[in-house]
Amino acid sequence: MHDERQSRPLSATTKSVYALGDFTVNTVLVSLSMIFATYYLLEVIGMRPALAGLVPLIGRTVDAITDPAMGRLSDVTRWRWGRRRPYFLIGAVPFGLTFALLWSAPPLASQWGLFAYYAVLYSLLSIFTTVLSVPYLALLPEMALDYDERTSLNTYRNAASVLGIAAAIGMRPLANLFGGGVDGFAAAGAIVGVIMVLPWLAVHRVSFERPNFQLRSVDLGVVEGLKVVVRHQTFRVLMALYLCGRIAMDLMGAMLIIYMTRWIGRSGFFEPMMLLFLASVVLSLPFWLHLSRNTDKATIFTVGSLWWMASLLLLLVAQPGWPTWTMLIFAPWAGMGFAVVDLMPWAMIGDVIDEDDLATGERREGLYNGVFTFLRKLGGAVAVWLALLALDVVGLAEPGHDSQATLWTIRLLASVVPAVFLAAAVWFARDYRLTRDEHARILATLRAREGRG
Repeated sequence: MHDERQSRPLSATTKSVYALGDFTVNTVLVSLSMIFATYYLLEVIGMRPALAGLVPLIGRTVDAITDPAMGRLSDVTRWRWGRRRPYFLIGAVPFGLTFALLWSAPPLASQWGLFAYYAVLYSLLSIFTTVLSVPYLALLPEMALDYDERTSLNTYRNAASVLGIAAAIGMRPLANLFGGGVDGFAAAGAIVGVIMVLPWLAVHRVSFERPNFQLRSVDLGVVEGLKVVVRHQTFRVLMALYLCGRIAMDLMGAMLIIYMTRWIGRSGFFEPMMLLFLASVVLSLPFWLHLSRNTDKATIFTVGSLWWMASLLLLLVAQPGWPTWTMLIFAPWAGMGFAVVDLMPWAMIGDVIDEDDLATGERREGLYNGVFTFLRKLGGAVAVWLALLALDVVGLAEPGHDSQATLWTIRLLASVVPAVFLAAAVWFARDYRLTRDEHARILATLRAREGRG
């Protein structure tokens, strides 16, 4: 059955079920970056901003080791069940369990005691997220070999990741259904934790691996492999533009709930605005996918980044007394640009891996995606920590008692700073040279080398 699936284009059903993996991962990552540190730890638990921002930074530092190591481990795994897919079954239950525990409150009064509790759990969750997400992403360029087919599969994955964002922003309303506060979030965490486990059974069922990829020899260890990866010029450019885009996404996402609560003064409007934002992301994906059929991926990335940068100006100038419809304008406008910044780098990484295969004769999907996943996590965590540290320095007070310096800091962190990182991403994208035509040449050479014509 696997051989038959490998010989034809992926069906919409296969793409949709495979995409559920990113739904779970994004639900977890976004709830941590958008709700956990900047709302749950600050407003519910009462942790100082500097310590609250340090919790995810500790967890992401753990990822500095585990993401590339997990990638290389999946590259060298030679089980008869496959290199990547067995890890979906190994990591699913611990993934859901640690997520649930992270939203429980220990009976500790000390700020440092709370910090230690959440930092340890956050680190464990980061490890189990890695066990799932790195092999999962490494499998994508193996399942979809064609330039456009990869963009299509990534579009499905991107749509599912948007649903994950929607699930993440539903954490607060779900907690409120159970009474809010500490007990409400504990119940919400337990429910979502169970839901996060189940899709991986379906992902394992529909995914497949190519035997000829597993037969390749792997000669380099993690450290040696990392040296080769970071020397890869095309990948360095891709890392730079992706990291800048990722920081912009995570920073705006983390600051938006504080922005709506402290500056605009309409905290309850955060969830409806985000749902409109996410709807525009999903609805714009077919447009961007169609446009990408005849355009290089780096060009699409640049257009989307500039589009999103323009929308961020509204957050800078918006005032608390403005009518609600002004925020309704921002949401779909920003969503269209966000869709591209999130989608395109992941569609590009498979092409970079093919270029590496042509040069070295090795398939290093795991290592490349491990580095990429590490950047995704660490870049956002560092940005959010620095943002919360800035708020700690300017003296974040009780809601309604913030100084003008604090309010200006919130506005700049939600708008100007993400725009600066998007501008840097556009700058790096100018040097990305792996075009559609160049990738077609690479694929043709790889097929000839393997005797596939």
